[in-house]
Amino acid sequence: MRQVFLDTETTGLEHKLGHRIIEIACVEMLNRRLTNRHFHRYLNPDREIDAGALSVHGISREFLLDKPRFVDVAAEFLDFVRGAEVVIHNAAFDVGFLNAELALLDMAPVDTVCHAVCDTLRMAKDLHPGKKNNLNALCDRYGVDNSHRTLHGALLDAEILAEVYLAMTRGQESLIMDLGDDSASRDDAARRTPTSGQRQALRVKRASQEELAEHQKLLTSIQEASKGKCLWLRSENKS
Repeated sequence: MRQVFLDTETTGLEHKLGHRIIEIACVEMLNRRLTNRHFHRYLNPDREIDAGALSVHGISREFLLDKPRFVDVAAEFLDFVRGAEVVIHNAAFDVGFLNAELALLDMAPVDTVCHAVCDTLRMAKDLHPGKKNNLNALCDRYGVDNSHRTLHGALLDAEILAEVYLAMTRGQESLIMDLGDDSASRDDAARRTPTSGQRQALRVKRASQEELAEHQKLLTSIQEASKGKCLWLRSENKS
């Protein structure tokens, strides 16, 4: 289960108007654990940067003059994302720019190289309809520290997105338990098996009031997102 969290910064909002990528960053995750491998490049766009974009990311034209161009890093970038699920916040924006850059080089679109593209903005809208779902709002909602995010930066935003994604998909860890080594699983089971011939007493740890409140908040959000189809609440009502 290899995922790559990706973000870009650009000279403007519309690639169709000739705007280009000036920063690209990818952060790798394997089985829901960050590997500390990343791909990060600043790029010379060979054009001016819109004032509005500059106010967002603070990357100046002068800073980029000695940086490589997209053509210089395209192959390395594609190798990094190849076969992975690429996770992006507002994927249409970044994929549009990436594919525009690749088209200039007569190269295949990025979504034909990676395994899949996951849009966390769409996920957030499904989970929290009618609420703000930009990255800052999600950090506040899920308790992810973004106090060091004064300006947008592709690498920092990709790292923050990885933390937000883990929080948004909490509970999925159990889905990958069977991906581990069988011998490790057997060793773990052996450690839990009493050797004295007597069965150990079952220890029951009950949820605290705070945990029960968080559980209820989660059920309420699922109920809202599913438009009243939360199975857990249905079963509670029946009981």
